[in-house]
Amino acid sequence: MLLTILTISSLAVLVRIVANPLSNVFQKQLTQRAANPLFVTSVTYGILMLVCLVFWTQLQFTGLSSGFWLSMLIASLFAMFGNVFLVKAMHIGDLSVLGPINAYKAIVGMLISVFLLNEVPGWWGLVGVLLIVVGSYVVLNDKKRQSNELPTQTNKTGLFQRPEVKLRLAALVFSAIDGAFLKKAIILSTPSTAFFYWCTLGFAFTFIWILLTMRTTWRVQTALLLSQKSTYLALCITVGVTQMASNIALANMPVGYALALFQTSALVSVLFGYHFFSEQGILRKLIGAGIMVAGAVLITVLG
Repeated sequence: MLLTILTISSLAVLVRIVANPLSNVFQKQLTQRAANPLFVTSVTYGILMLVCLVFWTQLQFTGLSSGFWLSMLIASLFAMFGNVFLVKAMHIGDLSVLGPINAYKAIVGMLISVFLLNEVPGWWGLVGVLLIVVGSYVVLNDKKRQSNELPTQTNKTGLFQRPEVKLRLAALVFSAIDGAFLKKAIILSTPSTAFFYWCTLGFAFTFIWILLTMRTTWRVQTALLLSQKSTYLALCITVGVTQMASNIALANMPVGYALALFQTSALVSVLFGYHFFSEQGILRKLIGAGIMVAGAVLITVLG
């Protein structure tokens, strides 16, 4: 039985490591074609919700506890903001940079545990933080880009001042909080039930947001959806696979171990950025991503 759980969890983690960066590729392609990040996120939620209703005959609609609904509402709300910020970051930034930045989620998790659970990190955890900072410097230290900027611009575009990095950091903070509450919802139900309501509530939240902010542009975005339907379909498939794999991993593994293993996708993001968008500095970014992955593993496993 234990071997079966380990095999299922390992397969889920492996699938997520590949599917998540691939979903980022499709998000970036759509935003490059003038798709609105909020609209992209809402369509993704909506299509996945409809797929669940049509093909998932064993969904649970009754008998769910108040604890499940509270956890699911909070998780879905934070997931919505996290996904919208992520797509916005992909629009203006390099995939090979923003993928490795996700390793900072390990630091966020460590800080949350310090204040909420009084879990003070050990020396290995502090070494992991240092490795993530060093790795991010290696990934982001584009001397060629800096040489093309004015001195005043260089100061403004430091590590945490670059808009795409700010958006990606905001996305991972929301995602880290979302993950904690999603884990509780999964424990109180099943991975498939939590997945369905993650899609449904996410669609409801984004649809309300669209009604409030996109009254004059939703028709243009709908036309773009029809013209780019194959890319939207590919995005929905990869996001669906990513989230379902995450739910399965969280159901069978401690959050810390799953989080550490998820960071391996940073290396895949660098390779995808080079392959799909001809992003430069591939060797430097691979080295930096590797350092950040090592730091995340130290924080979540040994810290």
